Amino acid sequence: MTANEIKAIKALGTKKGRDEAGLFVVEGEKMVQEAAASSFKVKAVYRRDEIGEKAMERISSLSSPSPVLAMVEKPSTMMMAPASIPSKGLFLALDTIRDPGNLGTILRTADWFGVDGVFASPETVDVFNPKVVQATMGAIFRVPYTVCEIPLLCRRWAEAGGSVCGTFLDGADFYKADLPLGNDSPVIIVVGNESEGISPETAAEVTSRLFIPRFPVERIGSESLNASVATAIVLAEFRRRS
Repeated sequence: MTANEIKAIKALGTKKGRDEAGLFVVEGEKMVQEAAASSFKVKAVYRRDEIGEKAMERISSLSSPSPVLAMVEKPSTMMMAPASIPSKGLFLALDTIRDPGNLGTILRTADWFGVDGVFASPETVDVFNPKVVQATMGAIFRVPYTVCEIPLLCRRWAEAGGSVCGTFLDGADFYKADLPLGNDSPVIIVVGNESEGISPETAAEVTSRLFIPRFPVERIGSESLNASVATAIVLAEFRRRS
């Protein structure tokens, strides 16, 4: 492995490097297999047995380098806003999710619950960040993901007859509310920022304000739920009722 190759791979650890090269890194046998079996194009594969332990340590972003690493092309379609609103289905809209672990877990959860697509604001952490990619456990290759302006998307969604749901402290009890399930019209669930929640601009477009209650309700406890945990709770209830 040449010094230039090592430099090029290490550059993919930054968003600037990934954007300039149009590539991102995938590590681990299972993840590389997932990439190869997907519609994504694998540019190059490096195996520890072939390049040596030291070289793998230099190009890996993991504390314990895996046996295999691949460079994968970033699909340009992920950066294109949808031309039209779907006629039905269940979707997520991520309003400035900053933590890589949260984003990766949300995508993994969306994959588990069969979410039809995930939209993310430009301010959301880069989905090709190595920590995000690892946390998805392969879901990045299966869940349709699009970066777009979330308030505008939600406005178009509602105008097209879809439902825009979000969780708020002043919302209706999530477990008692009538939930639009996406069987006859499209539903999008907004997931807010970890510390500030759903932005005012996006909140203005929400058509169904919901609240995940504590148990017991009167108990004084944590101020809020982790974004990925709240997403899992909401998706589980939507799917339970489907």
